Amino acid sequence: MRLLVLGGTEFVGRAVAEAALGRGWEVTVLNRGRHRPVPGVRSLHGDRTAPDGLAALDGGGEWDAVVDTWSAAPRAVRETARLLRGRAGRYVYVSSCSVYEWPRPAGHTEETAVVAGARADAGQTEYAQDKLGGELAAVESFGPDGSVLVRAGQILGPYENVGRLPWWLNRIARGGPVLAPGPRDLALQFVDARDLAEWTLGAVEAGLSGPYNLVGPTGHATMGELLDACRRVTGSDAELRWTAPESILAAGIEPWTQLPVWLPPDSESYDCMYGMDVSRALATGLVCRPAVETVADTWRWLQEIGGAAPAREGRPAVGLDPDVEARVLGVPTGRA
Repeated sequence: MRLLVLGGTEFVGRAVAEAALGRGWEVTVLNRGRHRPVPGVRSLHGDRTAPDGLAALDGGGEWDAVVDTWSAAPRAVRETARLLRGRAGRYVYVSSCSVYEWPRPAGHTEETAVVAGARADAGQTEYAQDKLGGELAAVESFGPDGSVLVRAGQILGPYENVGRLPWWLNRIARGGPVLAPGPRDLALQFVDARDLAEWTLGAVEAGLSGPYNLVGPTGHATMGELLDACRRVTGSDAELRWTAPESILAAGIEPWTQLPVWLPPDSESYDCMYGMDVSRALATGLVCRPAVETVADTWRWLQEIGGAAPAREGRPAVGLDPDVEARVLGVPTGRA
């Protein structure tokens, strides 16, 4: 199989490129050249936001599939898909569960209503509209039968450039009392980028099309299991102090951003983010590795790169200020 990955050097795109090489596929990546490509791929340079940014693809070339992870102006997806129409068999667009209207009910499926105002030819606006616009652009050129829309939920794993799991690993590795947001048995929903990549390539091989909610099933891991795994793989003596959601919210701490991964139970946000129906993806081959494997491999990767995870351009920093954590836990500053 011949695969073109648009991006292919960071997080999900890199996981896709590595997985394809692991299957013996011929892989080409188009990127800006800011990060080293996966060894073994054919690397082309181009900036999709610049004039003639797709010139490297103009010289011909055909692929069985394209995987596009673009997250900004939908018109970049439109221009690329139009250029590749007739030269690629299938267009896979890595979208987001954010395309669904908010609030969305627990158990929402691929049939749930999507946000209004998205256009395939739009410039960059809001994330949800941009991702839906990318979907529209892919379908416009490749049709509903020739496009796969991967509506991803929370993605963790090696190469993460959002900072969620890396922050928890580094915080717990530092030791001392740790504000652990409860309840301990809070069911989470996430997918390892490598499992998303394997499902995506399998979808190409199987000739799948249409939208798929792509994340692990709710409860594949709990908050307690995730943080216990962080403590175990880092060898830390950190003390996890489980704290009630009411106390966390009363302290003005923002779920999801200041305490990555965590959302308070019985909240609108929890139902929206951790209540996605993924039966369609599971029925078409999604397999999720144990959470401890995701944690261990992410820690190993962090150690290899010096401990500091890369930050994705345009994304806000995540994590809790140590002084705020110490105040909530009632310990001297510097001990948390």
